[in-house]
Amino acid sequence: MNILLVCAAGMSTSLLVQKMEESAEEKGITTRIWAVSMDEARANIGDANVVLIGPQVRYKLQQFREMADEKGVPIDVINPVDYGMVNGEKVLEFAINMKNQG
Repeated sequence: MNILLVCAAGMSTSLLVQKMEESAEEKGITTRIWAVSMDEARANIGDANVVLIGPQVRYKLQQFREMADEKGVPIDVINPVDYGMVNGEKVLEFAINMKNQG
């Protein structure tokens, strides 16, 4: 499962990526999780099964949704509390549920 995280500069989600990878490893789930800046999103969406955008860029959701829809990839905003608490397990579960529903 490939999970793309999009944030303002691609840096603020790096710790969240690490926590999500740790949670996936504990659960025995094979994943590729990576974070990019808003400018790099279009070039990366095609490689993702799920796209999550950081709460700080939720105002761009419609723009990113159009890109994701072109590729048939589900997209949503990361819960601000889970993002702020760097709760990798919750964000990973959210992404898995999105993929299963899509």
